[in-house]
Amino acid sequence: MDEDLEQMTQAQLVAEARRLRAGIRQHRDATGDDLCWHHPALWNLLPETAWSQPSVPAWPDFLRGCVRYRQSLSQELPDAPRTGGDRA
Repeated sequence: MDEDLEQMTQAQLVAEARRLRAGIRQHRDATGDDLCWHHPALWNLLPETAWSQPSVPAWPDFLRGCVRYRQSLSQELPDAPRTGGDRA
């Protein structure tokens, strides 16, 4: 799957690492609702040109996942800045 790396020069590998890091940083620095959106730009950093559409969960399952994600942020980052008026 990553055989293309074997053919790259050192300069090409460094450029690829920088490109991937920029994409990861862009995703990492997303805030608010941007954390919950579909992220094809991140997935398009991979060399595969064909990827399947993601499965879209039903609303109740989706919302439960959002709540679990937000709860994990409270547990893992209790001192992180909060947006809006809610400190919980």
